[in-house]
Amino acid sequence: MHFVITPGRLRRRRPTDSGRWEAALLSPVILTVLIVGLAFSTPREIAFSRLLPAAPALAAAMWPVLPTLLLGAFCLLVMIGLSFVYTDLGTPYTVAAIVAVTLAAAYASHVRLQREETLFHVRLVADAAQRVLLRPLPRLVADMEIESLYLAAQEQARIGGDFYEVADTPYGVRLLIGDVRGKGLPAVGAAAAVVSSFREAAYDEADLRGLIHRLETSITRHSATFPTQDLPERFATALLVEIPHGSGHVRVLNCGHPPPLLVHSGEIRVVEPTAASPPLNLATLIGDRYYVDTVAFAPGDQLLLYTDGVTETRDGTGEFFPLPDWMRRQGPLPPRELLDRLHRDLLHYSGGRLDDDIAALAVRSPDTGAQEHPA
Repeated sequence: MHFVITPGRLRRRRPTDSGRWEAALLSPVILTVLIVGLAFSTPREIAFSRLLPAAPALAAAMWPVLPTLLLGAFCLLVMIGLSFVYTDLGTPYTVAAIVAVTLAAAYASHVRLQREETLFHVRLVADAAQRVLLRPLPRLVADMEIESLYLAAQEQARIGGDFYEVADTPYGVRLLIGDVRGKGLPAVGAAAAVVSSFREAAYDEADLRGLIHRLETSITRHSATFPTQDLPERFATALLVEIPHGSGHVRVLNCGHPPPLLVHSGEIRVVEPTAASPPLNLATLIGDRYYVDTVAFAPGDQLLLYTDGVTETRDGTGEFFPLPDWMRRQGPLPPRELLDRLHRDLLHYSGGRLDDDIAALAVRSPDTGAQEHPA
């Protein structure tokens, strides 16, 4: 099962997982009953009673301290009771083993609980960081329907190097999606630097080229301030989209990012850049010339922005997920339903195992014709 983040929601544990966890919690009791039953029902030469210390040892892995001690005490009473039936079981040695293992198990349970509490607080901090970096987006921005999706490849993950943001600026609705190359906290820090810069510069820069220069400066400064051993790989692909108010077109600046998909009049178009622009933090190496493409965006049209985790999802044979073909089969769908289907089909296609984080934005222009001529 993969951990899923959508704005303001975390996917719940599946009922089957809860059932397995409840069965695991009962396993020390089941083991104790099994050992006791075998000890009373089998010849004394077999001496199953010597396995009783295993029950509190198992309980330490999942029970609190007090229940672990109580289970050890129960095993001790059982052993004493067996000694009245079989006088030659070597009871003192087994009793000593039960006492020693129970005390050690109680201490191990105490240490485990402390670590779980620490991990819980770390996850709270990670959740707070996720809400800052990938904060919930409004579903309507200047009449544009916008929905987002984030899938973490690892179940315990909260955030990664994928990022997105939307801003309603005087120049139109501006969208950013990108992917920092690398993993761990350095990737998260670089992503946070880019997103923070976008949230400020999107309102100030009248041109997308000026905006991308600001983002380039931010990630360059961040990389210089927090150097890592893999600094040459610390770059980010990014896609900027600007939808001017009431213009009927969009401007796209693609810095090495997977091209967005445009749904126009039922047709799917892959919006490839006419010229390559450098990824963020590579401008000093390959030049800082950025190119903006203008594409028609009529009422009712839809854009899908995504990171490469979508198109690089593989099935059991190693084939990549055919995103354009998949889009053609969906038909006209609201952005939320489109992303929900994408989420479901990606997990099904990969057999439930994702190799990379996934982020996606779905944007639909309001259908003004439908509003002017209601049924």
